[in-house]
Amino acid sequence: MSHQSATTTPETQVRAEVTRTNRIALLDALRGLALVAMALYHFVWDLEFFGYVAAGTAGTGGWRMFARLIAGSFLFLAGYSLVLGQLPNLRPRAFAMRFAKIAGAAALISIGTWFAFPQSFIFFGILHAIAAASLVGLLFLKLPAAVSFLAAAAAFAAPFHLRSSVFDVPALWWVGLSETIPRSNDYVPLLPWLAPFLIGLGTAKLLHPAFSAWRSRSAGTGEAPWIAPLAFGGRHSLLVYLIHQPLLIAAVYLFSLAVPAPTPDPAQAYRLNCERACSNGNSAISCSAFCGCTLDRLREQNLFDDLNLGKIDVNTDERIARIAGQCTMDAQSGD
Repeated sequence: MSHQSATTTPETQVRAEVTRTNRIALLDALRGLALVAMALYHFVWDLEFFGYVAAGTAGTGGWRMFARLIAGSFLFLAGYSLVLGQLPNLRPRAFAMRFAKIAGAAALISIGTWFAFPQSFIFFGILHAIAAASLVGLLFLKLPAAVSFLAAAAAFAAPFHLRSSVFDVPALWWVGLSETIPRSNDYVPLLPWLAPFLIGLGTAKLLHPAFSAWRSRSAGTGEAPWIAPLAFGGRHSLLVYLIHQPLLIAAVYLFSLAVPAPTPDPAQAYRLNCERACSNGNSAISCSAFCGCTLDRLREQNLFDDLNLGKIDVNTDERIARIAGQCTMDAQSGD
């Protein structure tokens, strides 16, 4: 007969299990899998940065969606893990230590990228978002899972309905409701990215007791062979996050010394950068049509070469403004 108290709740069982085994290998493995995906994306970003793939590749199309799925998976797992670590009783010291590590690493990322990429440094990336979402998540720990799911839906919808010029100041960019998208190599504002975190939190409250019961029943069957190496990375995810990109950049840089990248086609680079900026601005026009139109008119007026050489300020030159205005009308009309 079991000596377990009849009043033990599923959450208490989960907490006892986590304490006894210290880590859940499957969750660590999923975090490790997300790290592999992130490293693959960053490798493509590095290849683009050094000119081995077309400009704009990492920020458009399927790669852009891939990056969003990676960010969402990290936030989902962070929300899930918050429940495992802080229920049934909040452990302030453990939370504070975890928060300090993540916030400290986020600060290192901001400082490092400020020196490396001052025009697009990471002021609020994935680590900043996880730290901020963890603070918000404390408010939902004792609430029903349904409340977390409703709040996640609201967080996801907020940028579509609540954008305002009030948030267009740098001090409020982290919220995610500014009308203009700030330039950054990794921009993960609280809204809408609080949504996957709260979904992870609600999912843990709703499903983890059943998951724990399944693990208990299958304890003697052994783990799949792919879990162990990924779980190792997942257990050290913060360290892996901090060191993987400098190592990848160094590797690509060393390769570039031996095999320089080919000179890019200026017209292709212009179109890709134009379409990326157009799509990031949530434009209602066809970005392909708009960018093709502006490229043709820049060439017709012999402005394209000067633009590439930096002799023209796109923000103040009236000729650029006229071309942009005309091409916007053409793209809206479908011409």
